[in-house]
Amino acid sequence: MAIIIGLDAKLFRGTAGTQGTIEVTNVKDVSLRLESGEADVTTRKSKGWKLSIATLKEASLEITILYDTEDEDFIAFKDAYFNNTVISLFVTDGDTTAHGLDADFSVSGFTVDQPLDEAVTVKVVAKPTASDRAPVWV
Repeated sequence: MAIIIGLDAKLFRGTAGTQGTIEVTNVKDVSLRLESGEADVTTRKSKGWKLSIATLKEASLEITILYDTEDEDFIAFKDAYFNNTVISLFVTDGDTTAHGLDADFSVSGFTVDQPLDEAVTVKVVAKPTASDRAPVWV
């Protein structure tokens, strides 16, 4: 069993419609949340147990980057947010051949945090969006 630490994981960005290949190096933390909706399939046959089945999958990505207005990663996420443009993101556990979610994303959050005793950071929230390619786990 291979143990992977967050330091070795990678996030890649790129042009919508293609897999991201530009490594995002101005990133502190990455959180990829994957969930499915549920449909109630309870019947009398379930003997008092509520039953469900997974339906549509949903993904949400939250990353923290340093606030650096000259950094290419900062600029890419800022532009995607303020211009409502789609950005390709590949969230992996390693290199571009590693496992992870590859999709075109819409940036729906761009929160600037200015803690008193820490570096200024930006929390970016992105979700898969309408595209010619469906999200895929590779």
